[in-house]
Amino acid sequence: MSGMIFDRAHVFYSPNKVLFGPNTVKSVGNEALQLGGKKVLIITDPGVVQAKLIEPVKASLEAAKVPYVIFDQVKPEPPVSCVEEAVEKIKSEKCDLVIGVGGGSSLDVAKAVSLKATNDMAVLEMCGLDLAKKRGLPKILIPTTSGTGSEITRVSVLINEKENVKTVINSLYTLADVAIVDPLLTLTVPQKVTADTGIDALVHLIETYVAMTATPFSDILAERAIEWVAEYLPIAWAKGSNLEARYYMSLASTLAGMAFASGGLGAVHALAYPVGTEYHLSHGRSNAIMLPHVMRYNLSGNPEKYAMIANLMGKDVEGLSAMEAAEFSVEAVEDLLTTVGISYHLRDYGIPEQAISKLVEGGMKFARLFILNPRDLNEQDVRSVYEEAY
Repeated sequence: MSGMIFDRAHVFYSPNKVLFGPNTVKSVGNEALQLGGKKVLIITDPGVVQAKLIEPVKASLEAAKVPYVIFDQVKPEPPVSCVEEAVEKIKSEKCDLVIGVGGGSSLDVAKAVSLKATNDMAVLEMCGLDLAKKRGLPKILIPTTSGTGSEITRVSVLINEKENVKTVINSLYTLADVAIVDPLLTLTVPQKVTADTGIDALVHLIETYVAMTATPFSDILAERAIEWVAEYLPIAWAKGSNLEARYYMSLASTLAGMAFASGGLGAVHALAYPVGTEYHLSHGRSNAIMLPHVMRYNLSGNPEKYAMIANLMGKDVEGLSAMEAAEFSVEAVEDLLTTVGISYHLRDYGIPEQAISKLVEGGMKFARLFILNPRDLNEQDVRSVYEEAY
C-alpha cells in the first residue's frame, strides 16, 4: 500500500442512517415520522416527476399521514438562485423536514435548502469549509441515479451565477439524517445518464483511491466498488431493466460517496469543472472526458495504486512492474468509456482548440484540489493535460 497511512489520524463521514435495497423507498413516511416531521418539502426536478419516480415517496408519506408540498424546479448543475426559490417555498409553507429525490442536483439543492432554512446567512456565505453556524432542518435524501453519491457526502455543489463557477458548501451539517438508496428507482434511467453517472462514481473511486489523503476506510470501500463498476456498468448501460446490474451500481455509487467523503478528490474534478460550466456538459460527462488523461499524467505519483486499479478492472498484470501495470489502468478506463459510448476527447463535444487557454484559467481556480492529487501540477502541466484531452 502506497504511503505511510499508519502515521496519521483518519476521519470517516457518513449519514446517521443508510437504508439500502429494493423497495426501501416505501419506508420514507415512517422515517419522516421518526425525524419528527410535521410537514415535508419534497425537492426534485421535472424529469423525476415525469418519470413518476416521486410516486412511491408520495404514497409512503400519505400512508403515514405526513403532509407534503413539492418543489420540482431543480435545474441540472443547480444555480444558487434555485436554492433561494426553494427556501421561499419551505418558509411560506412552514415545512420542517426536507426530502430530496433525484440525481445529484436535487440532492445538493435539498442539502443547501435544509441549511439556509435555519441559518441567517446568504447561500454563498455558507460556501467553504464548515461555515454554516447551525444545523439544518432534518433531511432524507433519495437518489434516483447511481453516480454522484450526494446522498452520502457532506458537500453541496452549486453554481455561482455571477461568476459562472462551481462553489461548494462543505459542512458536517449537510450530511443526511437518512439516506434511502433503492435500486428500483434507477431501472428507468436513460442510457446516456446511466453512462455519465456510472463513470462519475468511478471517478470518485479512482480519485480517492490514489489521493494523498486516502484512508483505510476509503481504500477498503473503493477497491470493491471499482470492481463492481467495471463489471456492472456495461450491463446496466446495455439493459437498463437488469436489476442485478442496477443493484450493484447503486451499491458502488453509495460506497464511492462514503469513500471520497473520508478520502478526497483530485485533478480530474478540478479540470472537469470548467469543461462543464463553460460548455454545459453534465458533471459526470465532464469528469469522464478528463479521467483517462489525468490518470495518465498521474501514474508516476502512485504506480502501485494504479496497478491495483488495472487489476480490479480485469486487466492481467501478473509479472509486470508497478509502472507497467499502472499503464493498463488507463487502458481499462478507456475501454470502459468506449463500451458505454463516451468519447474522452474535447473536440468531439464541439469545444474549439482555442478554448484550451480559457479551460486552463478555469482549472487553475480549483488548484486547491491539486494538493490531494498524487502528482503536482503547475499551469503548464494543466495545459498539457487539456491538450492531450483535446
